[in-house]
Amino acid sequence: MDFTFTEEQQAAVEAAKAVFASVAPDGVPSPALTPGAVAEDFDRALWAKLADADLLSLLLDPEYDGAGLDAIALCLVLRESAKVLARVPLLESSAAAYAVQTHGGEELKRRVLSRAARGELVLTVAASGRTGHDPAELAVTARRDGEAWLLDGVQTAVPWAQNADIVVVPAHTTAGRSLLALIPRVREGLTLGEQVSTNGERLGELRLDSVRIGAADVIEADGAWDGLRDLLATGTCALALGLGEGVLRMTGEYTSKREQFGFPVATFQAVAVQAADRYIDLRAMEVTLWQAAWRISTGASGALPATGDVSVAKIWASDGVRRVVQTAQHLHGGFGSDTDYPLHRYHAWAKQLELSLGPAAAHEEALGDLLAAHPLG
Repeated sequence: MDFTFTEEQQAAVEAAKAVFASVAPDGVPSPALTPGAVAEDFDRALWAKLADADLLSLLLDPEYDGAGLDAIALCLVLRESAKVLARVPLLESSAAAYAVQTHGGEELKRRVLSRAARGELVLTVAASGRTGHDPAELAVTARRDGEAWLLDGVQTAVPWAQNADIVVVPAHTTAGRSLLALIPRVREGLTLGEQVSTNGERLGELRLDSVRIGAADVIEADGAWDGLRDLLATGTCALALGLGEGVLRMTGEYTSKREQFGFPVATFQAVAVQAADRYIDLRAMEVTLWQAAWRISTGASGALPATGDVSVAKIWASDGVRRVVQTAQHLHGGFGSDTDYPLHRYHAWAKQLELSLGPAAAHEEALGDLLAAHPLG
């Protein structure tokens, strides 16, 4: 196992830093503080810049106008995006396109992938709020209707659902299998209810009432949902890591300048120890993230399936990012609660990332099930 990044991966990071350098941290007010506040759309201008920098096609093959890189490269870019709270569906669209490339039919690939690589087609995923390890957890059912499929069910808290062109919906069949259906946002039988996340982002409650989808827009391959779920969870860990690093940097800068009794508060032992604990959290988040991304990228075998490493990374990401923002809020004192200062936005985003794709407790349960099925030693 070698965590040295390749030249191509490092080039993706440099391109990301150049794009995000001019981005101010997301300033959407928290709904808890400003009733009715909501982000109506993602940052379309930033999306266009990411497309121009070829950062929307990292996981796609060159034949689809992609860079042919891997999950590690995507996580490196996501890490940079979270430092400025970039409001773009980079993770969801990239992961969904990769699922199409890996498991979709040739016709579906031709229709979707090059347009997604250029940013012309935006995809999102109606992912489970827990972990989605058990097909029974999936909230949508699919049944055959001749050569097509009919989908029924309700999926809540779908990110970017109001603005994406296509929603990738995982569903379970009567045979207990899972599949992925690519559904246009405007479709007969599909309705989107308004929901708002803890960080003020616009979500969608996806209701499907016998929505008919042709076989060409359905991915039935074994492992398609498992792979997409693991990539989404790992990308969420990368976002949590980038956010945590940005917050710890803000905290270091503030405590180095804020003085009490004639000394910077950063020199006080109680402050230094708390900051050091959060630095340790970030390093643990980092190493477990790269372990999971490496397993996904290489397909390397291990004592447990790669999903086990993903769960370990998500446990650290969920608990770690919460501790980082809470400590930052504490060390900033009253200034940390000032809505004119961006820390409160990082706190709101951290809560969203902590719970997305399953909180720590859900992944601890999933990890326990894996250990029971694959005893160590």
